[in-house]
Order: sequence, then structure tokens, then C-alpha cells
Amino acid sequence: MTPAARKTAVSLAREAHDFSERRACSIISADRSAVRYRHRRGDDATARARLKELAAERRRFGCRD
Repeated sequence: MTPAARKTAVSLAREAHDFSERRACSIISADRSAVRYRHRRGDDATARARLKELAAERRRFGCRD
């Protein structure tokens, strides 16, 4: 079971059966820290655009055998 599926299962158990987070996690065997985890990726659109420019400018042709 993936972490995303476990998060969903915990939230459904909490809503449907009025369980606490601790109880729902113990029933589903999910770590509470994984359920509470929030993805915090920064906005790196400028860096990605620059990397794409460099990749287009300096093409890679592979290695010689």
C-alpha cells in the first residue's frame, strides 16, 4: 500500500467512524508522521527553464566505444 493510499484510508476511517488520528493509524498500520507529512517543494520554475536552455544549447551525443 502506498503512503498516499494510507493517508486516504486514515482520513476515511477518521471521517466515517469518528476515530482519532492515533487510532486510525494503528488500525491501518500507518506511521503518524507519514500521514501528517506535507510536501514542501519550492518553486523552481526559473531554474528548470535555465536547465532546459542549457540542455538545448549543449547537446549530449553519448560516449564513444
